[in-house]
Amino acid sequence: MSLFVKKIGIDLGTANSLVFVPGKKVVVQEPSVVAVSLYNNRILAVGKAAKEMTGRTPDTIRVYRPMRDGVIADFRVTLAMIRYFLRKVVPRYQFFKPEVLVAVPAGITSTEKRAVVEAAILAGARAAYVAKEPILAAIGAGIPINSSSGHMIVDIGGGTSEAAVISLGGIVSSTSLRVAGDKMNEAVGEYIKKKYNLAIGETTAEDIKIKIGTALPEKNEQTLEIRGRDLVQGLPKNIKISSNEVAEALEDPLREIVQVVKVLLRDTPPELSADIMDKGVILSGGGSLLRNLDQLLSKSLGVPCFLADDPLTCVARGTGVVLENLEAYKQSIMTKR
Repeated sequence: MSLFVKKIGIDLGTANSLVFVPGKKVVVQEPSVVAVSLYNNRILAVGKAAKEMTGRTPDTIRVYRPMRDGVIADFRVTLAMIRYFLRKVVPRYQFFKPEVLVAVPAGITSTEKRAVVEAAILAGARAAYVAKEPILAAIGAGIPINSSSGHMIVDIGGGTSEAAVISLGGIVSSTSLRVAGDKMNEAVGEYIKKKYNLAIGETTAEDIKIKIGTALPEKNEQTLEIRGRDLVQGLPKNIKISSNEVAEALEDPLREIVQVVKVLLRDTPPELSADIMDKGVILSGGGSLLRNLDQLLSKSLGVPCFLADDPLTCVARGTGVVLENLEAYKQSIMTKR
């Protein structure tokens, strides 16, 4: 294997970004977070280091996510983030630039697409391509996307949930919803605030969701002790929260996700929906790791649902497959629309 990195796939997520190098698997998996000094507008930290600063910074430092709802909300900061990822992967002494493939949401506009390509080239790519996330997630999940039968993938990320019906290598119909992991965290925070008069940070809310979160109430409840600030006295306080309370907190965002998938199924051509009934729906993305989410979807849709292997890296692995067969995929996926 050559020491040079010629091709790089980037899954620029709202919550996490993954970098994939063909032949080396996922080489970088870090939060899409950047810390900026307000005093001189300098970028202080990117990724894990920046995420650790969340909720702990003085007034002079701002921590933010340059990707909102899966698209670039702050160009300069996104550029710095992509540059940081490329520098981590490309050896210092490599003089030729790599080709970069960036995963973008299916509902992205052409202006947003151009911004992504421009950011990648400015960050040091020789050529940049964009491909739609649902297709990449499907490829990463091992779905034979070029076959003539219909497949449905539901990709739940940090900022967006996307559902797509794929056949013959393309997206037949897709829908995107700006309700995903982040909204689930917010819902958990809101629920605790209302029920216990306790304010908790974003990181704590995410922690609760990951550790004891479930999409359906369970008989054997799990509990977790959390610490927050009592809104009445303003002092720190510990409480115990159960997994069924988390299920209750997540009802609304999950209902919205289920609704969108239902609508997509309803609008799918009958031949393809028969295929989907047959094969089931594949779930990918970090948000799909929520316990019992596959069961909730199966129950609500009346269609079997399965979790892809390692759902968090599906899109990144998909970029790897596409990069290894760039010529074959250039026509079908990278339509210059």
